[in-house]
Amino acid sequence: MPTTKILLDESEIPTHWYNVISDLPNPPAPYLTPDGKPLTPDMMTSIFAPALVEQEMSTQRWIPIPEEVREIYRLWRPSPLYRAHRFEAALGTPAKIYYKYEGVSPAGSHKPNSAVAQAYYNKIAGIKRLATETGAGQWGSALALAGQMFGLSVRVYMVKVSYQQKPFRRSMMETWGAEVIPSPSQLTQAGRQALAKDPDCPGSLGMAISEAVEEAASRPDTNYTLGSVLNHVLLHQTIIGQETRKQLEQVGDYPDVIFAPCGGGSNVGGMMFPFLADKAAGKAIRLVPVEPTSCPTLTRGHYAYDFGDSAGLTPLMLMFTLGHDFLPPSIHAGGLRYHGDSALVSQLCHDGILEPIAVPQLATFQAGILFAKTEGILPAPESNHAICAAMEEALQCKQTGEPKTILFTLSGHGHFDLASYDKYLAGELSDLDYPAETLQQSLQNLPNITRS
Repeated sequence: MPTTKILLDESEIPTHWYNVISDLPNPPAPYLTPDGKPLTPDMMTSIFAPALVEQEMSTQRWIPIPEEVREIYRLWRPSPLYRAHRFEAALGTPAKIYYKYEGVSPAGSHKPNSAVAQAYYNKIAGIKRLATETGAGQWGSALALAGQMFGLSVRVYMVKVSYQQKPFRRSMMETWGAEVIPSPSQLTQAGRQALAKDPDCPGSLGMAISEAVEEAASRPDTNYTLGSVLNHVLLHQTIIGQETRKQLEQVGDYPDVIFAPCGGGSNVGGMMFPFLADKAAGKAIRLVPVEPTSCPTLTRGHYAYDFGDSAGLTPLMLMFTLGHDFLPPSIHAGGLRYHGDSALVSQLCHDGILEPIAVPQLATFQAGILFAKTEGILPAPESNHAICAAMEEALQCKQTGEPKTILFTLSGHGHFDLASYDKYLAGELSDLDYPAETLQQSLQNLPNITRS
């Protein structure tokens, strides 16, 4: 059976990032300070590079990609788009399934698309050190790589349960020169407070963010970087969707539905934002973020102002949230274990433009293993969520006979997640839901901010 691999020439790497804010039907809600006042750009420049703050607040539709960034992108971009013939055949579906493979980057995921840009802008701003957090380790690996390329020191606060589950992600970060700290740690006030409450705390992305933000705010030579959620991060990822559109045009196809795994929103924004104008113009396309049932931010969370971290050090953002002190179960898709979501993704879900769903852990591993057996690529547990949803859609097409075109983002490989696959194959994983009473308890601590 032939493999359809759709490539672009190096010259076709996008020259600009696409800023979806310019085309939103409603302007995004402002970020707020804890007392409910709008956040000003100068407040953000205390821990972010000025150019990144400018991008965060920008309404300009197309933002040029610096040539220094595009030069590094050439190491792996444009990334390939595949037609999953063998996967289709195994499912017996009349649907066509395409996947955009971001695992070809040196760090093995889509995360370097933003890490390289953030490191570059911090370098030209004169910053010497970067502090960040990571869940599964993909963002930490990407920033460690980017920091090495631009001569910046990097400290990564890695969610403790992932630090323990994924030791080789830590090894990868350290190989590129980063220092990796299991979070919560004794190095920050936020970490010490979390450990005082629970010495065996497994950590969360919200806690790790608190530690990294606290460190950046306490050192003039250090800035903070984030791998998802914020507008400028999703902006950098839009090269994924731009390339994919060109690749589909080469074969004369267009998706009926797009799936992407969703934790903070970088996958969703990267792939889906460049297709939003088509949907707004009346194109019949469904855009579906896929999250875990154990961390159901978009599907069970509240649309409210909340902090992006556990300790309340970040600005308040209007987003779907499970509560900033939410502690998710220790599922193996560590990159999706976040209490909140991108304000832009949340707004589009709230307006009914994006259609989020949640899938259970065991089904995602089942789908990922079938994909690996047919397509040969072992996916990251996060990517398995999109594969699972695409598989269910394809099986529905099998029942109805409808020949849809299905597209999903394969955001990274699973080479560092073999311990997770071992546990699945040994029958040691289970589906983890989030109890309604626990969810209600975490939502009681939302900031008292009234939406206008």
